[in-house]
Amino acid sequence: MQVRPSEAGKTAARPFRFPVRVYYEDTDAAGVVYYANYLKFMERARTEWLAAIGFPLAAFEREHGVVFVVHRCEIDFRGPARLNDTLDVTVEPEFRGATRLVARQAVCRGDAVLTDARVTLACVDSARWRPVRIPAPLAARMEIPA
Repeated sequence: MQVRPSEAGKTAARPFRFPVRVYYEDTDAAGVVYYANYLKFMERARTEWLAAIGFPLAAFEREHGVVFVVHRCEIDFRGPARLNDTLDVTVEPEFRGATRLVARQAVCRGDAVLTDARVTLACVDSARWRPVRIPAPLAARMEIPA
């Protein structure tokens, strides 16, 4: 089964938002957020999104014996974030297959999109490290009931 953007498991009519403040450790010598740290912000937002829809990551992984791994990440940098900026990191599921999830993510400062990405996650068995179906409870939660 494939879930398209209009059907993706959102908890509300808009994307999930996770606030982040930029600390000194997040910046590079030029005083802007180091590019790899945007990926860390997005990872945190996905973890918080799962918790917000009822699946705290560590417990979910233990209970189902699966982990989500980043299979692909397409990212566009549109503007810099700076020390002490308050940012919102968004998560919006775009597609769900049997073993993968594609999410649109953005890092925003107010209305300005600083970075946007399309992240493909694979669900893998934590013991064999092979692709497996997304567990039914999460798959069901990611569908909007009719």
